[in-house]
Amino acid sequence: MKKVKIAPSILAADFSQLGEDVQKVEESGADLIHFDIMDGHFVPNLTMGAELVKSIRRHTELPFDVHLMMTHPQDYIESFVNAGADLITIHTEIVTAPIDVVIEKIKSFNVQVGLATRPQTPISVIDPYLPDLDLVLLMSVEPGFGGQKFIPDTLDKISYVDQKIKEIGKPIDLEVDGGINEKTAPLVIERGATILVAGTAVFKQSNYADAMNQLRH
Repeated sequence: MKKVKIAPSILAADFSQLGEDVQKVEESGADLIHFDIMDGHFVPNLTMGAELVKSIRRHTELPFDVHLMMTHPQDYIESFVNAGADLITIHTEIVTAPIDVVIEKIKSFNVQVGLATRPQTPISVIDPYLPDLDLVLLMSVEPGFGGQKFIPDTLDKISYVDQKIKEIGKPIDLEVDGGINEKTAPLVIERGATILVAGTAVFKQSNYADAMNQLRH
């Protein structure tokens, strides 16, 4: 079994001391830093932009996992690459550009590419794109706000994607985001998840290392 990676989501961090919080989770054993980029249109929330990502880059050497919940992600790829993104994930639900074209644009900058789906989207939509991906991100809550409860139907989707990845025979990470805690983490890991995005389950705890170890095990 692959080592399960933890990607703390800075959406749940203290924005008055982001650099310090990011350094603390790195020292505590985080594997990636997850950025939820929302444009206020694709999802009903407005969060951070490339400049904030860039400002944090100097505080850590961890890979930056940038999740673009945007109507026009293709217009912002280069700015997030320049800000320090190592992995950029777009959504299957975008309609402003062909998904395969956006995937190729991300790959042209020599960063990894991921594809995400919302809870209500049929999971089979990812099938044609899997060979070109480094990561599949399954949203286990409706994207937009942190602190939501895990949607149980996600478990069957994880199993589906895990099987598809095995059929392809290519190393593709399977990331789950939403409602991850000490109760839901074992369930998604058992189904094949390799990266857990955790916001409140890490940043709202007094001991980051203990919180992440508890999620892994």
